[in-house]
Amino acid sequence: MELNKRTAEKAAMTVAGNLIYAMGVNLMINPLHLYSGGFTGISQLIRLFLLEVLHLPQIPGVDYMGIIYFTINLPLFFYAYKVMGRKFCITTLISIAMASAFLGIIPVPKTPIVEDRILAAVTGGIGSGVGAGLVLRAGSSQGGQDVIGVCLAKTHPNFKVGTIGIIISICIYSICLFIYDIPTVLYSIIFAVVTGIGIDRVHVQNIKQECMIITKKPGLSRAIMDDLGRGVTALDGEGMYTGEGTYVLITVISKYEEPHLRELIAHHDEHAFMIISDNIRVVGNFQKRFTD
Repeated sequence: MELNKRTAEKAAMTVAGNLIYAMGVNLMINPLHLYSGGFTGISQLIRLFLLEVLHLPQIPGVDYMGIIYFTINLPLFFYAYKVMGRKFCITTLISIAMASAFLGIIPVPKTPIVEDRILAAVTGGIGSGVGAGLVLRAGSSQGGQDVIGVCLAKTHPNFKVGTIGIIISICIYSICLFIYDIPTVLYSIIFAVVTGIGIDRVHVQNIKQECMIITKKPGLSRAIMDDLGRGVTALDGEGMYTGEGTYVLITVISKYEEPHLRELIAHHDEHAFMIISDNIRVVGNFQKRFTD
């Protein structure tokens, strides 16, 4: 029952996140010809080429951007399937399809809703950042540079996931310099920065926590290893007030795993005591995860 509840919550967050993200892009920055980073920015540039250079007719009720976004993400699906496995690919493909659909059906206003470009960049960045953060918090992805980064991080442990996004964004904004003017590029960068801040505020998967759990009941360490897939170190302790023996369990988790850990502890021992330390630095074999 609890598993079904968590699945429903994640599904709702994925849908809401992709919708909010697409609204931030289509309603705020597209009308003013500002550009996002990553694969969204690539889709915007291809859309511009199709409409302004090739003069393709616009499809009534459908924006080319959603179709383009889905198409350029498809090759990554096969790459991710090989590196990350079936579960990762299925959740990511569903999320990409949602993002593409929303980017395709949410109309881009002919007249900007917000005329001021810096206000549009900040407002759109907040919306897009919150939306993307919700998708990541649900254990899914909108594809693009995130998938490339995560796959490379798995095959190359010292690789930083954000590196791919930075490289792609630099290329996009360099192209924009030749098409538009410097202010347009600067406002687009403001949008990208605000989006990144929004993601960091909502997405908590990369925050590491050290958890020390004190319990008198056996079996909790095995539950943590089986359900969370995290290693546990067990120490023998003694309650100095009662003189009774205790188990002292130490593990490191991502912050998004904390609610699940709390549920496990409450299920096995409602009298257990837990100490949590946030934002710790881990050196050694700590598994980076994109989904759970």
